[in-house]
Amino acid sequence: MTTALLLLDFQNGIAGRPGFEGAVAAAGRALDAARRDGMPVLFIRVAFRPGYPEVAAGSSFGGRAAAAGDTMLLDSPATQIADALAPRPDEPVVVKKRISAFAGSDLEVLLRGLGVDSLVLAGISTSGVVLSTVRQAADLDFRLTVLADACADADPEVHRVLTEKVFPRQAEVLTADDWAAALT
Repeated sequence: MTTALLLLDFQNGIAGRPGFEGAVAAAGRALDAARRDGMPVLFIRVAFRPGYPEVAAGSSFGGRAAAAGDTMLLDSPATQIADALAPRPDEPVVVKKRISAFAGSDLEVLLRGLGVDSLVLAGISTSGVVLSTVRQAADLDFRLTVLADACADADPEVHRVLTEKVFPRQAEVLTADDWAAALT
């Protein structure tokens, strides 16, 4: 069994917002543990081409893209991985085009190529990228762990319900520190 750590949407324009500092710190501890263990680490970010040709006018991203201006473009500082979690040159950065880490990306191809069958997820937001990725990864038959404190949501109650009631149906839910301790 090969496990990979996925760091979801820890990009400047998302993870840099106030209130997410604790999740970024917990994700950093998980990242350090995964690297010490020699585990594959993949970073996921959402970004688009100039003019947002990937975004249909009526899609969930339609209004967001119009309001985002240049901030959601591939080269924008807002779409780059936060410095606190900077990827190493050998760690893939996957660009997605929708909410799930799998949608509009080559994530599944990379995971299958690495022989990964188990995923550990950390991300912002719990009700967005984490939820969508949990659901799709479960449908793709990956074993799942969600690091509750390395996830955050703008609505703390939604985060609580997802991590305590919804995710445990398809994933093991742990803290970053408990997960890291189990690696050693």
